[in-house]
Order: sequence, then C-alpha cells, then structure tokens
Amino acid sequence: MEKIKILIVDDHSLVREGLKQILELENDMKIVGEAGDGEEAIVMLNQVKPDIVILDINMPRMNGIQTLRRMKDMDVTIKIIMLTFHEEEEYLRETLNLGANGYVLKDAESESLTKAIREVYIGGTSIPPNIMTSDFEKQTTYGRKRDEKGKIRLTKREYEVLTLIAEGISNKEIAGKLFISEKTVKNHVSSIFKKIGVSDRTQAAIYAYKARIKKI
Repeated sequence: MEKIKILIVDDHSLVREGLKQILELENDMKIVGEAGDGEEAIVMLNQVKPDIVILDINMPRMNGIQTLRRMKDMDVTIKIIMLTFHEEEEYLRETLNLGANGYVLKDAESESLTKAIREVYIGGTSIPPNIMTSDFEKQTTYGRKRDEKGKIRLTKREYEVLTLIAEGISNKEIAGKLFISEKTVKNHVSSIFKKIGVSDRTQAAIYAYKARIKKI
C-alpha cells in the first residue's frame, strides 16, 4: 500500500516528536521529514517531496504564513495543513486565501488530524466547523448570485457537481460518476464558481460545507 508522505514543520521538538508518534501508528502514513522553521522546510521540500505538509503558524525566522506563501509559490499543487492553537477566524481566512488545504487546532483529538490528512490527500478541504461563524460565512459568500429570497440558485446538476467538488473529486471522476463529458463538467464548474463568487475548488468546498444551496 502506498503511504501518504508527510513533512512536519514546527519549532517545538516535543510537538514534532508527538506528531511523529501519532502519525506513525497509521498504516497509510509515513513521516519523510521534519523541520524546525520555515526556512528549513523550504529547503527540505524538494528533497523529501511530501504529499502533505503539516505546518505550524508561529515559528521563528520564517513563520507559517510566510512559509505557506513561499511553498505555494514554489508548487501551487502542494497540499498544506495548518496546525495551530489559533482559533481566530482571521488566521483561518488568511491561510485559506493563501491556498492552505486544511486547518487543524493543536488541542483537537488526534483523529481530527489523521482525518484531515486523508481528506486533503484525496483533494478535499478540512476545516474545523466550530470556528466558522456566521461572520465568516458572510465574508465567504460576498458577491454570490442570489434569487429574490436571497438564496443561491444552482441547477440540480450544478448542485451535484458542487457536492462532488467538496468531496475532493476531480473533474474526470465527476464526469464518470454523472455520466457526462469532462468538458461539460468544466462548464458546470465555471458556472458554479461565478454564481457563488469563488475562484478555486477549496473556496467552493468551504461554501458547500456552510451555505444553504437552493436546488431547482
């Protein structure tokens, strides 16, 4: 079985060791490297080629936000999960806008992290629902096309496509599940993005988790 290759980035050695012990108990996960700060992590990225980076926010020299930005500049497809004590929405919002694929609180159960890793690995997004308040929802729903009652109007097919996007499924896989062409899927995705006011699949997944979608 192919294992998920993970790079751990945290400035506390005890935290790194604890994460290693937790994740190495999982049969489908493998720690390929660890770094104590962002600069070290940047160097290691091309050396160990991880599938997932577990990234702390508060670190010396280069913090997690700066590291996230640099890593995404280097490889936009790299999958990064932020691991932090910060419950403030501003951190969640900023990291997602920079391309983070997941956000896990350090005081969460270990199962929350392993679940997030698996979700992100297959292309999904993992976000703690307890820190996504109505204010956060308002910010992420700004500019969406609504009907006269204030609800988003998606067709039944668009609703189906959006649901599958939130599950981390690719356009090709969606086409197979819905028995339509990949080109048709792309057209639906473009229409969905325009209607709900997002620019990528991660933002669309956030919307799917939080918004009330009106089917026709």
